Amino acid sequence: MNITELTVHELKEKLEKKELTSYEITKAYTDRIAEKEKDVQAFVTTLEADALEKAKEMDKKIESGEAKSELSGIPIGIKDNICTKGVKTTCSSKMLEDFIAPYDATVMEKINDKELVNLGKLNMDEFAMGGSTEHSYFHVTRNPWNLNKVPGGSSGGSAAAVAAGMVPWALGTDTGGSIREPAAFCGVVGLKPTYGLVSRYGVVAFASSLDQVGPITKDVTDSAMLLNIIAGKDNMDTTSVERPKVDYVQALKNDVKGLKIAVPKEFFGEGINAEVKENLEKAIETYKELGAEVSEVSLDIAEYALASYYIIACAEASSNLGRFDGVRYGHRAKEYSNVKELITNSRTEGFGPEVKRRIILGTYVLSSGYYDAYYKKAQQVRTLVMNEFKKVFDNYDVILIPTSPTVAFDIGSKINDPLAMYLADICTVSVNIAGLPGISIPCGVDKEGMPVGMQLIGNRFEEETLLNAAYTFEQKVKFSEKYKPEFKK
Repeated sequence: MNITELTVHELKEKLEKKELTSYEITKAYTDRIAEKEKDVQAFVTTLEADALEKAKEMDKKIESGEAKSELSGIPIGIKDNICTKGVKTTCSSKMLEDFIAPYDATVMEKINDKELVNLGKLNMDEFAMGGSTEHSYFHVTRNPWNLNKVPGGSSGGSAAAVAAGMVPWALGTDTGGSIREPAAFCGVVGLKPTYGLVSRYGVVAFASSLDQVGPITKDVTDSAMLLNIIAGKDNMDTTSVERPKVDYVQALKNDVKGLKIAVPKEFFGEGINAEVKENLEKAIETYKELGAEVSEVSLDIAEYALASYYIIACAEASSNLGRFDGVRYGHRAKEYSNVKELITNSRTEGFGPEVKRRIILGTYVLSSGYYDAYYKKAQQVRTLVMNEFKKVFDNYDVILIPTSPTVAFDIGSKINDPLAMYLADICTVSVNIAGLPGISIPCGVDKEGMPVGMQLIGNRFEEETLLNAAYTFEQKVKFSEKYKPEFKK
């Protein structure tokens, strides 16, 4: 039995039956990290010794009947922009290279309350700005399917670690596709919940009206299990919403008969790779075989949503990152002669090129004389995008589109072309603009054996419908039984 290939629900079962201990599971993962991390580079901080110690403690609790949850002793990985008390939280930036969080984010409190074992903090694009994890200050994370390809971003470390079997599941964050795109590139499941379903307290902000924490997992059942843990109202986050408690695992019925699926023709036109399109068309046929009602619709929002997203995201980033000035927070330059020079030098040294680019753009669109022309207009477009989605959801349960126009691209191929990198987000950003839930699941591979991601979008707080639609497809195609990462060099 290869422990690191098991899903979390399989690990949970083996713990309950006493076929495995928490220590055995955690040791299998720390051994796997020791074996594969040099190739994949998914972590910023590993916590092997702490994790093994915690696992021993969990085994004692399980044995004595004092364990708090049925998931006590299961390991997890955490994206490095989620505050973890006593552990570095760097956002993969020189600006926060030595920052040790003095408190836990709300999602970490929930993880700790279930007594999960933290294996470490996972690499990302600096301050979550990027779609390839090439913008990390520390190192480039590589895709386990092909080590010359990017894992996607910004949660590339989380997706790569799950795909490589270095963590059984992980938390990521999604501002414009940062959970779904890396999940698609790495052949795993990535869920971006409805805005407000999961607390953002203690998550280092990129764009506050777009950011959302979510699970990256091996399968849909694990995704539902992790959402069960992290969802819920939080008084520390005024944007979190009070909702009735839902067991998302119970929503997985393996039945989509009568489910109405909308397929927007605009997302299958120019710019979508032929093999991605072919795999998606096969997936649509699978849904028809399963009894779903699939119809082509018009949803002409992609290019407007993309422009609107980058204006809003950069504007909010320039505001949120203003605090990192070497005085209040963050890296402090050693050489300066006055306060202005201290701030200038600290920010120049502390931020990477992509973060600087977005701060400059965001400051520009918020500046006097340009606010109405850009930021205000982008917010108006945002309302139009929400309304267009609402029209579709008046008649349909789920929208089906590609997660990304292409499969994972080569490391270095787009790093010097920011516009090409931004265009890769064209299928994902509209979901964040409208605050909707979206899930990416693998639906096939291209001729080089790279995974293709299918994205399902649901109406607000309709995660149950979304997860069941993804689960039913997953049970039919059994992607993970047919395909495995090959660590090609």
